Amino acid sequence: MLLTIDIGNTNTVLGVFEGDNLIQSWRVKTDARNTSDELVLQYRALVADYEIDGLAVSSTVPASLREVRVMISRYFRDVKTVIVEPGVKTGVPLLVDNPKEIGADRIVNSLAAHTLYPNGPSIVVDFGTSTNLDVVSPKGEFLGGALAPGIEISIDALAQRAAQLRKVELTKPKSVIGKNTVEALQSGAIYGFAGQVDGLVDRITDELTKLYPDSVEISVIATGGLAPLVLGISETIEFHEPDLTLIGLRLLHERN
Repeated sequence: MLLTIDIGNTNTVLGVFEGDNLIQSWRVKTDARNTSDELVLQYRALVADYEIDGLAVSSTVPASLREVRVMISRYFRDVKTVIVEPGVKTGVPLLVDNPKEIGADRIVNSLAAHTLYPNGPSIVVDFGTSTNLDVVSPKGEFLGGALAPGIEISIDALAQRAAQLRKVELTKPKSVIGKNTVEALQSGAIYGFAGQVDGLVDRITDELTKLYPDSVEISVIATGGLAPLVLGISETIEFHEPDLTLIGLRLLHERN
């Protein structure tokens, strides 16, 4: 079985695949201070019921990636391992100014999006610590995208900087017109970020239409831990793939 690990700034997502099927997944807190020994205790406790013979890892946290490398060298020496880094065959051409700047998760998401929705360009909206919009060509090339502050960190920053505002539960309010401070903050966060995404998707779609006038379909795919907050509110998101990054890691492991 294949263990896939995506280490993000806020959460780490793990999944176990049997062939093409994701049979179990977990979401745990990322702590860049964790040592390799602490990581192996945590990961092994989760996958104790599964016989792991493959490992695929992506990370946007350099400190955690360093400890994962140590963990693999000590405890997973005989496991076929792929780490998303320069030199790994991804099958995703990076048509950007500096390919080394592109996070591993964005590459993995692009591969998965093109594999699942191959009939035209795609836009991946990843709702995490930041909100990433990644644009993929009909050939599976990474064209670039847009980055914005994430929903949760924006609420945290507002609560820290405004004396009379506080952190609230991120949930859909009864109405866009908030009747109290909590509802007003929730409205601004949920509907505001949905509107931000819709505006960016519309502008990206206009550019893609000019680049690829013969493309019939542009797929807009939501993923990430905070994606459920805007599903049904965003007017442009068509598909929800909560395990998109894990699927991409499985595909990368197969290619390497």
